[in-house]
Amino acid sequence: MTETALTPQTEDAPAFPDDRTCPYQLPGGYVRLRDEEGALRKVKLFDGREAWVVTKHGAARRLLGDPRLSSDRSREDFPAASPRFKGFRNGPKAFISMDPPEHGPRRRMVLGDFTVKHVKGMRGDIERIVHGFIDDLLAAGPTADLVSQFALAVPSMVICQLLGVPYADHEFFQDASKRLVQAMDAEGLIAARKDLTGYLDGLITRLQAEPGPGLLGGLVAGRLANGEIEREELVASAILLLVAGHETTASMTSLGVITLLEHPDQLAALRADPGLVPGAVEELLRYLAIADLAGSRIATADIEIAGEVIRAGEGVIVPNSIANRDGSVFEDPDRFAVRRSARHHIAFGYGVHQCLGQNLARLELEVIITALFDRIPTLRLAVPVEELTLRPGTTIQGVNELPVTW
Repeated sequence: MTETALTPQTEDAPAFPDDRTCPYQLPGGYVRLRDEEGALRKVKLFDGREAWVVTKHGAARRLLGDPRLSSDRSREDFPAASPRFKGFRNGPKAFISMDPPEHGPRRRMVLGDFTVKHVKGMRGDIERIVHGFIDDLLAAGPTADLVSQFALAVPSMVICQLLGVPYADHEFFQDASKRLVQAMDAEGLIAARKDLTGYLDGLITRLQAEPGPGLLGGLVAGRLANGEIEREELVASAILLLVAGHETTASMTSLGVITLLEHPDQLAALRADPGLVPGAVEELLRYLAIADLAGSRIATADIEIAGEVIRAGEGVIVPNSIANRDGSVFEDPDRFAVRRSARHHIAFGYGVHQCLGQNLARLELEVIITALFDRIPTLRLAVPVEELTLRPGTTIQGVNELPVTW
């Protein structure tokens, strides 16, 4: 067998992550990483430590499915892309930070409420919620902030119904979730998590005294009561489900609207043929890829891949935005095309940690796109796209405000 030189590329490691300057295109630094030879590149994080970034689709899927990469964010050597990530090192873990064999049983505790069958049964409720908020937009219009009045409101109400969390408390948990996701330092993340912990712990206490509907009520009456899950872990998992259940879909909605409005030919194709909407959702997920840092891992053993060796203890980051623009997999990858077959994107990750809520997110986006552009056909941005303030690369990609008119 021929030996291969396996020398880590540490010279001139570029800083990572990079901020977007366009809501739907890769930052320039990511384009350069993608277009380099090879599938892995050493990058430098904010604290001077180096980590591997995976830049090709095939290597990304292989590594996300490799059990030698750990998702345990409590580890001291876990790659921190910004100061806020160090806040994950303390406190109880949700199942997203667990590895097999611990991870599987915990994920299965909640999986039933996110299956295709269960989510399909939610379509009527989701349509009612979406149209209700469009009614509110039209009544208050003809200008609006699409984020606060629609993109955030819809998935917040949907996830509240699924979990059994009172929507009356949405202003509190939306604010705390925003602070958790967008905190600039560990202290901010810890403070936001403390607020959410107190809120959900109190809700669990109420559900113990008076059982209620929804996934959380079922876990309290079943798994918690039977001793199958500790209270602290249940709270941590409830925070994960509540935050991820609305923050990501809200971001996809706002960036999806921007992308469609900035590509009027593609929007016209959707209007002419509503049957294209499911495929268009997959293309939006590929094209926007908002959760770059969800693919952060730490190697627990040496891994040889693509002519490199990832050593045990080294950090690995799989930015799905870069892998989803791999030209060897997606022809003309920087072009947005609603007729593209993009189902094999990794916007939801890959492997055992593939996004639990992907079926729900797909359905919400399908309903939202269909209803919004059908009922407000003259919808347009109220400011030039260049004037929108984008979130930094250290968090879920999106905008916190989206002025629109019609």
